[in-house]
Amino acid sequence: MNISQAAEFSGLPAKTIRYYEDIGLIAPSRAANGYRDYTREDAETLRFLSRARSLGFTIEDCRHLLSLYHDRERASADVRTLAQARIGEIEEKIEALSAMKDTLSTLVHACHGDQRPDCPILENLAGKKRA
Repeated sequence: MNISQAAEFSGLPAKTIRYYEDIGLIAPSRAANGYRDYTREDAETLRFLSRARSLGFTIEDCRHLLSLYHDRERASADVRTLAQARIGEIEEKIEALSAMKDTLSTLVHACHGDQRPDCPILENLAGKKRA
């Protein structure tokens, strides 16, 4: 299959597929005319990468997950460890986002939102007042 067919199958843009090839996550063969020729297995690998990236795994995590996926003698504990680490990272991001929301909520509450020029939100952003 060509790159547009692989893109349709995997849900990835052609540019991303080319990037994954450049960094060695996938290695499609080349047809006689020089065009990439994706096998069904290549397309399934791309779909795997798409799903892993949608769950927030890094490129290096994806590289590791792919090696585990292709290793039929892998220990599922290795995969679980990667997933648990990702959950920890997500929880940290949720905490950081919650703290940002709390700060912004405090600033919005302190802002009168009227025609006066004084604005605690802008003052905080300038480092003049704390939330």
